[in-house]
Formats: sequence, structure tokens, C-alpha cells
Amino acid sequence: GTIGAGGKSILQLAKKYNFPPSLLARAVVEHVTIYEKKKVTQALRDPLNKLSSAEVILEKHKLSESTSNKPKSMPIDPFTGNPMDMVDGLLASTSTSSSIGVGVPQITRLAREVIEATNSDPLYGPRFDRERQYVGVEYEILLERSLSSMNIAFETEEQLRVRGTPRTPDILFSCPMAIKVPKEILGKANGNANGSGNKNNSGNKAKHENVVAVDEDGGVWKMICWIDSKALFGDVTTHKTSVLPQAETYINRFGPGLILYWFGHAPLELLGMHHGGDVLVVGEVPKVFMLPTGDLAKDGQRIL
Repeated sequence: GTIGAGGKSILQLAKKYNFPPSLLARAVVEHVTIYEKKKVTQALRDPLNKLSSAEVILEKHKLSESTSNKPKSMPIDPFTGNPMDMVDGLLASTSTSSSIGVGVPQITRLAREVIEATNSDPLYGPRFDRERQYVGVEYEILLERSLSSMNIAFETEEQLRVRGTPRTPDILFSCPMAIKVPKEILGKANGNANGSGNKNNSGNKAKHENVVAVDEDGGVWKMICWIDSKALFGDVTTHKTSVLPQAETYINRFGPGLILYWFGHAPLELLGMHHGGDVLVVGEVPKVFMLPTGDLAKDGQRIL
């Protein structure tokens, strides 16, 4: 229902019903404003500008704006410990005549409550998206430093985009590399090799084409041309519905590659050996790479 005059705030309702504040804020914005669903995301990212005018609120819901939206006590931001009135530079009071809101233009109750809800949510919403992006960038830098320490030549996603390359992985090697896949690991992955629908001859052919060497212990060196860094846990659903479709575009353009799940992944027998072995999955940066010359790169040095 509508958050009526004198009713509870979005954050209070989220706490009452144990529901993510950002998701509830999205539902409220979809319900009480003129915005279509495509523009709701923009409003959640920038409520101060997109929701600051009562004109965006449907006429039948404008009654909720007639009540003061100043809380009895200032909420505390769970991340910084600072009063919520200073989050994103927004003072909580919407009155230009109050002692703490001098010079601050009025905004709608809806805008203020959306800001309060999204800034209080550690798991969903724009704030979480930003923090997840920061973590992703941090681990991409770790990957770049690891490869640089081995004197391996590569291009980053940013460099690829500068020269106009679409659909870019995080790392594209300047020349194909190879990593060693232990026999037991390869066996587990092959146990569910048909996960992508590639069966029989086509999958097996691709798998063998990517093998550049076989060691005495049965381990194989498989060629990779790119690495995609994922600062998350590789569960089966995310892997098959989100990550693999993205990897397909890299395979078609650059060849076989590697998906790196920094926080671990589901058992390989559940993830499967997809695309005939064109996509390998690991939980850490490989410690040794084989160069096209047959030399091995390890920890900043190359050994024969």
C-alpha cells in the first residue's frame, strides 16, 4: 500500500518486515511515481535530482508529502557511523529555516526516504553496487600485478576499450599462454562436460585442440588467451546463467580463456567443462604459465 501521511518511513517498514531497504525503496518508487521501470533505477541512483520534485509523484499519492519527513532522531549510517544527515552531503532537514538546514533546498519526503533506505542497505541497491565495483577493481589490480611479476605481456580491459574493442575480458594476453590442469581436476570437469550442450565430436575436438603439452604425471597444459576476474563466489546458477554467456563472446572473438573466481567456486563436476574445454575455471591466479616458446613463467622469473 501507499506510505500515507504520518505513516512509517521506507526504512522503518523494511525493518518491520525484515526486507532489504533498497528493494522496498524500488517498489515504492515504481508504485508512487510517474517513472517507468527503466527510469526507476536512475531515480534510485540519483534521488536528490530525480525525486526532488513533487511533480514526479502520482496525484493520488501526493498526500504522503503533506507530513513532515524529518525524523525524531537522526539515523546513523551503518558503514561510517556518521549521522545519516551528512551522507552524500545531504542534510536531513528539508526546511530552509531550520538551524541545521540553512540554505538547503526543500526536497520531497520520497527522495529523503529513498536516500535513507539505500544508504542503510549493505547488500542491495546503488551503494552496494558501487562497493562491489570497487572490490572488483581491487582484485583486477591484484591480477595485473601478479601477471606483471611474471613478465607476462597482456592488455587490460581499459586498454582494449581505448582502442575500440567491444566485449572485453579483464586480461587479454599479447600471445596465447598455457596453464597446467592436473589430471584429477580435468577428470572432474569432464564428468559434466555436456553442460553447454556441446556433445560428442565437436566438444572433444575443441578440448584436444587446446592441449599444448602433456606431463608425465598426466596433467595437461591447456591454452588460454584471456582471463576474466570475478571477485565473487562462483555458484552454479551465477556461473551458468551470467558468467558463461559473457564468456561465450570472448571465446568467439579471442579464443579459449580462464575464469578466475577469487572467493572460490562450486565443485567443478557441478560447473562442468563447458564449450568443449574452451572455458577453464580456477579459484586463484595460476602459479605457473607456459609461454609459446615452451618456457615457464613463475613469480617474476622464467625457467626452462
